Formats: sequence, structure tokens, C-alpha cells
Amino acid sequence: MTLGERVYLYCERGTDGAPWAEPINAISNAGFFLAALIFWQLVLWRPKEQRSPDHYLFVALVFAICAGSVAFHVYADRVTELADVIPIGLFMLVYLGFALNRFLNVPPGWTVFLAAIFTGLVAGAMRIHCWDGGIGFAGGAPDAKVCLNGSVGYLPALAALVVVGMLLAERRHKAAPYVLAATVIFAGSILLRSLDMSFCQRVVIDGRPVGTHFVWHLLNAFVLFLLMRASLETETRPVPATEPAEAPSDDKTPAAPSTAEKTEPPEKAPAAEAAEAESKSEAVSELAPKGDTGGAKDGAEDRTVDQDKDQSGATQTAAAVSSGPEPSVAETSEAERPDAEEEPPDETPDAKISRKRAAKKKPV
Repeated sequence: MTLGERVYLYCERGTDGAPWAEPINAISNAGFFLAALIFWQLVLWRPKEQRSPDHYLFVALVFAICAGSVAFHVYADRVTELADVIPIGLFMLVYLGFALNRFLNVPPGWTVFLAAIFTGLVAGAMRIHCWDGGIGFAGGAPDAKVCLNGSVGYLPALAALVVVGMLLAERRHKAAPYVLAATVIFAGSILLRSLDMSFCQRVVIDGRPVGTHFVWHLLNAFVLFLLMRASLETETRPVPATEPAEAPSDDKTPAAPSTAEKTEPPEKAPAAEAAEAESKSEAVSELAPKGDTGGAKDGAEDRTVDQDKDQSGATQTAAAVSSGPEPSVAETSEAERPDAEEEPPDETPDAKISRKRAAKKKPV
């Protein structure tokens, strides 16, 4: 095998060695150019802090894929074949490292290790050949040729996209929709690339068979654009909580007011306080035995009288004592009975106090 050897692999070229034997396959590479150009513009529209050197590297690799594929479908020799497959292999390797490290947060050491395994799988898949009644590595039979029209070498990339897309979807990553869509389209493009020779005589343009390889170019251009667009999404959506939030109950009782929130009751008027003190005094007199003017009754009444006297004021006390008549023994006995009649409403509190003290001091 020499570097200048012609490669007759696709339907449109057939066995024609002329440079312009695959015009449709060559022109369809414009899809790669448009994909790189549009993504480049998307990167330039973003703020500088959101741009990454990886984005520019992806653009450069897709431009290289476009140039190498055009050269291969024009000259179709071993040199241009390398110019076609090397940029594609580099893009797959670089993007896999980007996805592992930036999307899935795989440590750099493990990223390099997994990328090395991927490279070995691609190299091994490209050496798989098929022949009548068998499949294996090159050199297994004299009539061996590449399987699936050379598409076996892309199966490790398809498997990597499936794994990465599923992991991103599980983590609800923003890049998951783009990667999953690219995976589905890439599977279809591999199928059409493999069927290029089988559909050679069924797909005819302008009277000449062209096969399905040009569709592989167009679909792959869209795949690369989706993968590059996914590289702009490096954030993960928050995963919803697995435990439902506790529903608020309708029978909640209002919390008891704190001590600080309690307000003091308003001060009572002097007349209301005197009436309350009188009712307390009458309640004590009802509980005590009749005729007993000392003991607990005297003590309770004395305390009540002292409190009332302090609240009413010293000035009103002197005036009320001098104006009221001294109660008799009969009136005192009448007031001590539980069924005694109420005192006149116009009698002042200080007059009542003076009358009760005078009744206590007089003998019954």
C-alpha cells in the first residue's frame, strides 16, 4: 500500500480516478463549514467570561474535518484519506474528554484513562474486516474488506454518546437534550453510510448513481453542531426532592401569646375600685360566723379598707367622714346580715368605710 494509491470506497466514485468523480459527496461537506461557522458566531455572542478555549478548539476541528473530507472526495488517495479520518478521530477524542470532565465531573486522571481506552477501541474497530463466511482483523482472508463499508470504526463513538447521554439525562443536565438528539441522528447517519453501496443503484441524481454517503455528511454536520451547542451548557438542573413536603394542617391552633406580648389591663377608676373593694368585704362577712367581729373577718376587712383608702386619696377621706352621720347599732347588724339591703347609691366610699369601722368598735 502506497500513499498515492487510489481509494475506491463509495458509490458515487465507483472506479473513476478523476478528481471530480464525487461532486455531490464533495459539495455536501459544506454542512460542516456551516456548522462550525454558526457555532463560532454563537460563541462570539456570549460574554467573554463564558467562553472557553475548548469552544474554539471544536470550531477548528470541524473546519479541519470539512477541509479533509473535501480533499478526500476530490483526490481519493491514502494521503487525503488520512486528512479525512484524523480530524474526525481528534474531535471524538477531545469531545469525549470534555464531556467526561466538564459534564460528568470525572477527575482528570480518570478522564485520560478512559480516553486512552476509547482510542484503543476505535483503533481495533477500524481493523475489523469481513469476508465470505467470516469476520475478524485484517489479514484473515485474501478477499477481506472493511465491514459495513468502513463504518465499524464509528461504533465506539456511538456507544460513548449513548453512555454519556444517559448519564446526563439521569443528572438532569442542561446538555442532555442536545447529546441525546445527536446520538439518535448519529445512529441514523452510520446506517446510511453503511448502506451506501447497497443503495448505489437506487439513489440516482441527474442520471448517475450517488448512493447515500452525502446524507452521512449532512447528518454528521448536524450531529457536530448539536455536540458543540451542548458544550455551552455546563450547569446541572436541581434535582427535585424525593420526599414530599409536609402539607400544612388546617387544625393549627394559634400560638399562645408570649409574656412580652401580654398587656397590662387599664387602670380602674376610683369609684369602680371602691365598689370592687366593697363587694370583697361583703363576701368575707358572709363567709364568717354571725356575731363574730374579730378574727379572719376583721383582718380581711382591714386589708381591704387600707387598700381602698390608699387609692381614693387622703383629701376625700376627711370630707366624707365629717359629712356622714354615725351609723347606729341596728344599722351595723343590718349590714352584717347576708340578706341586708344595699346601701344608698349616693353614699361615698369613704363614708362606707367610716361607718363600717364605727360598727365594729361598738358593742352589739
